[in-house]
Amino acid sequence: MLPHWLFFGSVKTLCSFLQISRNMHQGNRTTVSGFLLLGLSNQAEQQKVLFVLFLGMYLVTVVGNGLIILAIGLDSYLHTPMYFFLANLSLADISSVSTSVPKMLMNIQTKTQSISYENCITQMYFSIVFVVIDNFLLGVMAYDRFVAICHPLNYMTIMQPRLCVSLAVILWVLSNAVALIHTLLLLPLLFCDSNTLPHFCDLAPLLKLSCSDTRINELVLFISGLSVVTFPFALILFSYICIVRAVLRISSTEGKWKAFSTCGSHLTVVLLFYGTIVGVYFFPSTTHPDGGDKIGAVLFTVVTPMMNPFIYSLRNKDMKGALRKLLSRKIFLPLMPWASDLSP
Repeated sequence: MLPHWLFFGSVKTLCSFLQISRNMHQGNRTTVSGFLLLGLSNQAEQQKVLFVLFLGMYLVTVVGNGLIILAIGLDSYLHTPMYFFLANLSLADISSVSTSVPKMLMNIQTKTQSISYENCITQMYFSIVFVVIDNFLLGVMAYDRFVAICHPLNYMTIMQPRLCVSLAVILWVLSNAVALIHTLLLLPLLFCDSNTLPHFCDLAPLLKLSCSDTRINELVLFISGLSVVTFPFALILFSYICIVRAVLRISSTEGKWKAFSTCGSHLTVVLLFYGTIVGVYFFPSTTHPDGGDKIGAVLFTVVTPMMNPFIYSLRNKDMKGALRKLLSRKIFLPLMPWASDLSP
C-alpha cells in the first residue's frame, strides 16, 4: 500500500535542507529556533480534560483504522479495489493524527508549549502529505464506485490489481511532491519575532509569522491547494452524477437501494471531509467566533479520521462481517495476500 521509502527518503532530504537553509539564511539576523503551540486552552483544569479527551480520540482512531486495515488484509472477500483504497485511506488517517496529536499530548503532560523549528517543519510536511492523499483517495474511490455501478460488466477488466497498486503509488508520490514543494519554498523564509502558532504547525499560520516576502509561497499555496481540492472533487461530482443517473434507470426499488447503499459510506466520508475543509480553510478566521477556528482544525485533524472507521463499519455489512471474523481470530495471517495476484 504505502511505499515506505518515500517517507524515509523525504525525511532525510527534508532534514538536510533544513540544516543547509538555516545556515545559509540566518546571516546576522536573529531568527527563532522554535515555536509555541498555544493549544486549545490555557486553563490548568481544562488541560487534564483535554489530555484524556485527545488521548481517547487518538487511541480510537489508531485502533479503529488499524482494525479496518487488518480486516481487509485478512478477509479474502474484501480483496477488491474499493477496500484496497479504503485500507490506504485508513493508513493515511492513522498517520495523519500521529503527526500532531502525540506532540500535543506531550506538551499537555509536560506543561510546555514549545516545538523546535525542525520538528515544526516536519510536522507541517507530513500534515500536507496526508491531507493531499486523503483528497486523492476519495476521488479515486468515487471513480471506483462509478465503474462498479455504471460499467459493472467491465469492472474487473478496468479496475485490475496492477492498476490499483499503480494508482496508489502515484498518489502517494504526488502527495509527497506537493508537500516537498511547499517545504522547500518555506525553508528560506525568516521568522524574526513572533513565534506563536494557534494549535498545530500548519503552512498558512507559518506564512503569517514570517518576516520575509511570502507572495510566491501564497501563490503556490493557492494554485496547489485549488488543484488538490478541485480535481478530486470534480471527479467525485462527475462520478456521483453518473451514478445517480444510472441508479434512477433501475426499475426496482430494491435494486436502487442496493446500488445507493454501496456508495453511502463513501459519500458520508466525502461530506464530512470536504465540509470540514471548507470550514477551516475557505472561511477567514475573522468570521469564526472565539476559538471557532481551533475547533474547526480539531474537527478536521482528529475527529474526521476517527469517524471514518465507524462510518464504514456501521454502514457496510461486508465490513462488519470481516471485523467480526477478525475479532474472533487468535492468530493474524499475513496482510494483503491478494498482492500475489500481481505476479506475472
